[in-house]
Amino acid sequence: MSQGQQIELTSLSVQQLSQLKKQLDSELEHLTSSFQSLRTTQAKFRDCLKSISIGLNPKTADKPLLVPLTSSLYVPGTLASSTHVLVDVGTGFFIEKSTTDATDFYTRKVADLEGSLKELEQILQSKAQNVRVVEEVLRTKVTTGPQSQEAR
Repeated sequence: MSQGQQIELTSLSVQQLSQLKKQLDSELEHLTSSFQSLRTTQAKFRDCLKSISIGLNPKTADKPLLVPLTSSLYVPGTLASSTHVLVDVGTGFFIEKSTTDATDFYTRKVADLEGSLKELEQILQSKAQNVRVVEEVLRTKVTTGPQSQEAR
């Protein structure tokens, strides 16, 4: 069904509809999780942009600062350069870039993620609509099921 096949829902049995609903719910949960993960990543990239624009200037070059080692452990340090930063490009690789290049890099990443998030949001809405339709057909079949058997 994920290959784009169209099925007349009213021709399916209650058991098949339940199975289809379970599958759609699972897909919806996975897509929602992916959406949240992308949103979190985008927020981290925005934080990087903010850190570059606010935290790096000639005034902060020799001032002491706290460097995070973990989310709750910081050590004292000083800024080595206010014109160059190390950029995490993925899988543990870091590249030294000028602040301008780093800003461009993170701006592109945020824009790319925004496009992906919009596409994923449309897919999520479509899947949610599919779940609602299947639920409605299932509800109709369940409520009319005993009545149709009594008529026999």
